[in-house]
Amino acid sequence: MNLVIDAGGTNLRAQIWHSDNFIAAVEAKSRSIGLYAWIETLLCQYRQIKTIGISFAGQVEDGRIISAPNILIDEHHIKEKVESKYGVRLKIENDLDCAVLAEAKALEVQNICALYVGTGLGLGAMESGRVIKGFKNVATEIGHIPYKKTSLRCGCGRDNCLELYASGSGIAKQVKHKGRSCGTTLEELRDAGENEIATMFEEALLVASGTTLTLFNPQVLVLGGGIIEANPYLEKFIIKNIKDYALSNSLDGVTICKSRLTNASLAGALLLKDYHG
Repeated sequence: MNLVIDAGGTNLRAQIWHSDNFIAAVEAKSRSIGLYAWIETLLCQYRQIKTIGISFAGQVEDGRIISAPNILIDEHHIKEKVESKYGVRLKIENDLDCAVLAEAKALEVQNICALYVGTGLGLGAMESGRVIKGFKNVATEIGHIPYKKTSLRCGCGRDNCLELYASGSGIAKQVKHKGRSCGTTLEELRDAGENEIATMFEEALLVASGTTLTLFNPQVLVLGGGIIEANPYLEKFIIKNIKDYALSNSLDGVTICKSRLTNASLAGALLLKDYHG
């Protein structure tokens, strides 16, 4: 059996597979139980599990969790601890690295970027079929590129991250800072008179998209995540306005589209057992 987990900023989602057959789905809140404790619970319940693939919304390196602003972490050396105690094989990668694996397979391309806007702002990039990770596995942390200073604090501790403007958590912080209570879709924000927050989000997302296209020159830029799903107009909005935010040569022949996958990070976690990049 294979256990795959999407450890996101809001929920922990798991699926159990036997070869290509789906067995079960399980879910928990990211701050209600530690990731390691949850894995132990699942391993005790499904004793035939032999491999574990984890898509993780945070920084990881060589099977070790480095940081996770929105997830309760009760064991940083998670690969070493699980494998030594339970005799299973575990792979853990950043959630956007997993997402771009799944998007590349679905779209049958090898040069692709996946820009996801949900609780945070994340990016996965693939060049010639290999996920770009960098020296310390933080090569594509686009959400933490310095952007504009604000009185708010990002989960990483800084006050000028792009994620503070172009993410669900960023929108929530700005709404709370203004003492308001309204929905987080951009239409709801505008209906509530918060046009400034919505406009700042759109511009920040264009900066993130243009930076991605200019730096990585992908064949396809896929847009995904809960905020993109809740605001489907953003796909056409970016296509219409991206020329002012990216190097013109990087736009030649590029396809910009919304993800067609239900949970690309989870699908990518399932692919980890066969990925050797």
